[in-house]
Amino acid sequence: MIAAEHAPAKVNLALHVTGQREDGYHLLDSLVVFTVLGDALRASAGAGLSLSVTGPEAAGLSGEGDNLVLRAARLMQADGMALELEKHLPVASGIGGGSSDAAAALRLVARATGHPIPADILALGADVPVCMAARPCRMRGIGEVVTPVPALPPMAMVLVNPRVEVSTPAVFRALARKDNPPMPDTLPDWPDFAGFVHWLSVQRNDLQAPACAAVPEIEAVLGALEGAGAALARMSGSGATCFGLFADLPSAERAAHAIRRAEHGWWVEATELLQGGLGGAA
Repeated sequence: MIAAEHAPAKVNLALHVTGQREDGYHLLDSLVVFTVLGDALRASAGAGLSLSVTGPEAAGLSGEGDNLVLRAARLMQADGMALELEKHLPVASGIGGGSSDAAAALRLVARATGHPIPADILALGADVPVCMAARPCRMRGIGEVVTPVPALPPMAMVLVNPRVEVSTPAVFRALARKDNPPMPDTLPDWPDFAGFVHWLSVQRNDLQAPACAAVPEIEAVLGALEGAGAALARMSGSGATCFGLFADLPSAERAAHAIRRAEHGWWVEATELLQGGLGGAA
């Protein structure tokens, strides 16, 4: 094996839609975190450039002959690499699986070859720049403005996806307004988990209401997380994955177990946050 790279799940704890440009791109203000849970990308020596997909969520990519991992590797002019993507995150589920995989490919090829990462990675997707950071960040603009945020208190979360697809373009089209207020200019230093949850509770995901209207199962997921004891439950991205915040991992694992027992068809995982990037968990 030449190299390996973690592709953590990306979770939008808050997602404010603050405007829309003339070219149609939406302006966002989002608090983004990453989790220990994620996909794994590995590279071995091979002829040309190839990609195989394994893992429990591999079937979701079975119809894609040219996914974001290959596009990212080609952008890096990779050659002589056989890539293997071990897929654990559901595809197109609002937790940045494809974008995080692409960012992992950029990091992996850069480390293995010494090639510089090009400046135009936003062309791979709006979430790719923040996924390159893979640590708690504030993401603004159309995804190109990424800044670190104050350290978050220790916490865990349960991620739940009801296995229902959500059309991101349709959700954006259904927004009642697209010039919503951003988060405060300066984010606070959160003293503890309770203080963070209190602050986050008055932030928003502006896409949640239109997504719930289109896919009622999202409301059921949010209710299940609240019923399992989450301090706060909210949708991530454009859905359909939702998160529930818990003070510690044992509490999150108990909640995940209870939800799995009640809803056998849902994807349910308990995990922790990556605080300092890919170097470790909170």
